[in-house]
Amino acid sequence: MHFTQKDYQKQIDERVVTLEQLKQFIDITDDTKAAFTKLRKLFKWGTTPYYASLMDKEDTACPVRLQTLPSVWEAQDCTPCASSDPLMETENSPVENIVQVYNDRVAFCISDACASFCRFCFRKYYFNKKKSARETFDKGLEYIRSNKEIRDVLLTGGDPFLLDDETLETVLRRLREIKHVQIIRIGTRLLCTLPQRFNAKIAGMLEKYHPIYINVQFNHPKEITNEVRIAASTLLKAGIPLQNQSVLLKGINDSVKVMKHLVEKLLSVRIIPYYVFQCQLVAGTTHFRVKIEDGIDIMRRLRGITTGFAIPQYVLDTPYGKVPLSYNRFVTRKGDYVLLETYKNKIWHEFNPLG
Repeated sequence: MHFTQKDYQKQIDERVVTLEQLKQFIDITDDTKAAFTKLRKLFKWGTTPYYASLMDKEDTACPVRLQTLPSVWEAQDCTPCASSDPLMETENSPVENIVQVYNDRVAFCISDACASFCRFCFRKYYFNKKKSARETFDKGLEYIRSNKEIRDVLLTGGDPFLLDDETLETVLRRLREIKHVQIIRIGTRLLCTLPQRFNAKIAGMLEKYHPIYINVQFNHPKEITNEVRIAASTLLKAGIPLQNQSVLLKGINDSVKVMKHLVEKLLSVRIIPYYVFQCQLVAGTTHFRVKIEDGIDIMRRLRGITTGFAIPQYVLDTPYGKVPLSYNRFVTRKGDYVLLETYKNKIWHEFNPLG
């Protein structure tokens, strides 16, 4: 089975954007109705029929529902330090729609559309911009061309794969004309929320501009379906590595059991677990945030109970770059020996003389 342009277009044409449409998939609670009314003007809402079909009809704790539906908790968030732009992207933007934190790489926001709006999105501010991302393609490309230190470009948004094939290819072709750009990465949520987008046609187009890497986002094993397997296989056959970047979310994946299931299921469809991000201090997201200490403990407890390369790196993104949130198995030094704690809580003495 292969997806066609028709499969993708049907999902777009029938996007779920009203409560009436949502009733086809779930029982709508009074709380959900109240949240839709109260939050309508604060942040967009919408999803695809495919992703809505993954929601549990009755269970309000369904992980897909929690990520997608507005909640009354969003309006009750009084977190100090919460911001609409927690990563200070507007301050790290040398030209519109370019974000640069590192000298050798940039994030190039080329789309201001999403197939499904995640309630924990750290870039909510972006969807209120007056100019469309397309209006600033030339400025972004010129900035990249003029800065010879830039070797790595991440295409992001919104979702770049909601651009039509021709527009996306134009951006890729123009980037490949810049000699100092070595790799191109594309960040997308569509493999999770709209896998029908990834048919043989777009995979063939992407293949022409290697090396291309795609970063995806799955936060719960329920999201990894047969449709995802088909779409992932299409991209992998075109030689495109797939890496997952989860967000640690309370009530969704904040347990060793769920995280283990998630990373192992990712590997089963040949997606490499790459990052687990600490949820950002975005206004309206307190109900999603997990204590950093708890996140570190989850990652520590994964070691030894699953494949080593299944364990992603737990990180906090900051306006000054990513910070690893690591546990430490180093205990102490005794003379010529270093004491290390194994995953079985046994202490190992490693001979490692100082001089």
